[in-house]
Amino acid sequence: MHYIITLIWTFLLTHMAGYIVSSMNGAAYDFTLTSILAIVFTVILFIFAEVSPMKETESSTEHS
Repeated sequence: MHYIITLIWTFLLTHMAGYIVSSMNGAAYDFTLTSILAIVFTVILFIFAEVSPMKETESSTEHS
């Protein structure tokens, strides 16, 4: 579920940014290119999340 929500948010935010940037440049908005970029950003985000070290929280450690 975490991956699906991340994909949806990345898809929406990338399309919003793509629309704004194309508007500011006076270019046409390309849905296909922006969708490809959203998928690439999502994959990079998933890889970064897997590679980065996890910080242990106090609640996840055992106290004896």
